[in-house]
Parts: sequence; C-alpha cells; structure tokens
Amino acid sequence: MHILKTEKLPRHLAIIMDGNGRWAKARMLRRIVGHRKGVETVRMIVEECSLLGISCLTLFAFSAENWLRPKTEVQALMMLLKKYIKMEVPRMMQNNIRFNVIGNREELPSDVNRVVDDAIAKTAGNSGMILTLALSYGARQEIVRAATIMAADMASGKISATEVSESLFAGYLYTADMPEPDFLIRTSGEMRISNFLLWQLAYTELYFTDINWPDFGKRELHKALCDYQDRERRFGRTSDQLQARG
Repeated sequence: MHILKTEKLPRHLAIIMDGNGRWAKARMLRRIVGHRKGVETVRMIVEECSLLGISCLTLFAFSAENWLRPKTEVQALMMLLKKYIKMEVPRMMQNNIRFNVIGNREELPSDVNRVVDDAIAKTAGNSGMILTLALSYGARQEIVRAATIMAADMASGKISATEVSESLFAGYLYTADMPEPDFLIRTSGEMRISNFLLWQLAYTELYFTDINWPDFGKRELHKALCDYQDRERRFGRTSDQLQARG
C-alpha cells in the first residue's frame, strides 16, 4: 500500500516511456501492438497525474534518434501519435490540461504538425496540468540550437557577453517557460538518460524500474512517487542546513 503525501508531490514529473517493443516481443506480438498498448498507459498516467495535482508532466514520446528506426515503424508511430493527440483533445479540455510539444517540429510530418497546432490552440486557455510531449527531441540538439540562437543575439547586439548566465541560457531552451523536472521515471530496466533533458535534469531525482511501459499502471506510479517523497533534496546543502531552514 503506497500512501502519497499530496504536499510533497513533484511539481514537474518527466518520464522516459520505454519497453513497448519488449512488452510486445515477450508476447510474440508486433512492435506496433506494444506501442498501441503504451498509448493506453499514457492516457491513464496523464489522467492520474492531473488528478493528483502535478503541475507539469513531460513524456519522452519520440527521440531525434528514433528516426533511424525502420521506416514502416516510424510511419506507424506517426499515425498513432496523430490519432492519440486528436482523440485526447476533448479529454484534455474536460480535465483542464494544457498541451505542449518540445523538439524539432520541422522534422515531423505536416499532418502531425497540424494536429499538434490544433491541440495546442484548443487547450491554450486551460489552467491545469501542462502535458508536454517531447517529439523529435534530443537534448544535445536542443543545447546546440539554444547556443546558436544566443550567439546570433550576441552578434546582433541584443545581448552582451557579460550578460551570459545559466538562467539566461535556460531561456533559450525549449523548456524556457517550465520549471526543471523534480523527478524522472524511466521504465523497462534501462538505466540511462538517452539524450533527454540533459541540461534540465542537473538536480532531478532519478527512478528506474524494470516494468515495461505498457504495464506501468497507477500502482507503479504511486510506488515511484512514494520513493520520491522519501528522498531528501539538498541541492548541495547538508541535512542540518535544510532542517535549520525549516
């Protein structure tokens, strides 16, 4: 039995959703069947996080490197993505969820981008949880993009070298208007970050589970969140210093 303390939930939860293919392979099913089952888990986890009161949920849905997968799988994933976003807009409106996307959207098919734009526009007025999908996303690519834009601003005189700081640079990232993740969950037993939010995860608590994403239900989510709540986030300070601050 996992009992959550609502006052100690992460403000921003990020998830690397891994294991759809493994889930399907274990059942001798096609990989796309695993991806479809994974979408069902996304729907459930999004709704549960919204109900719990988590402010931001960021899901690693399609990496920049995923374009290297077989063409037929990529096409199937794009179709599934488009279908999911279209179907979920009414649910997002009902649950007051604001939809957001980070990543290199220029690489996405035009029909997917149209659905993304429509979902962003329709949910823009919602004031509840921000649901962000990382699509065609790579953290190193994001950092290079941010540095390139910053360099152009410096060359044009918009900013000067003396103004450069961590906070200024963070403003050039896709996540400029979002708090940094407090907690990262990765499913399916892999214990790496896989080029996801490298800058933003500097002080994030990490959690790895062997459960494949399609089997990651509410119970597993609550278990992970309870683990987070048992941790002490010191940000370089000592435990005594934190206690003194109250």
